[in-house]
Amino acid sequence: MSELKVRLRNEPYLIINTFFAGVIILIFIYSGFFSPEKNNYPVICLHEKITGEQCVSCGLSHSFSLIVRGKIEEASEWNIYGLRVFLFFASQLMLRVVFSIYYLMQPATRKQLIIIDCVGSGLIFMITFWP
Repeated sequence: MSELKVRLRNEPYLIINTFFAGVIILIFIYSGFFSPEKNNYPVICLHEKITGEQCVSCGLSHSFSLIVRGKIEEASEWNIYGLRVFLFFASQLMLRVVFSIYYLMQPATRKQLIIIDCVGSGLIFMITFWP
């Protein structure tokens, strides 16, 4: 069993997927923990503090928190791109889990899987963040 653990720790693809999945889970936990009603977010927008003007990502924390609570229309009032970005993170979390399982179950197709993952994730990124 320990040999399997050592082998899995030496798989860069799985390490990267685990890291990304962990970051996305932390983002979702952050969104659920901090309340849009209390406005108690610890992360502030430096651009807005310095210039007094909102940036493209202003309101994203509020938007994510509202989406997690099922208030989609209100979320879009805080940031019009909030739902789009939230869905990007949700799809990436799902892909990290599914592709990691497939990577372990089908060792003969790992190279193709990584290519499909890179191309698919790139397309999802472009669709999400295209102006």
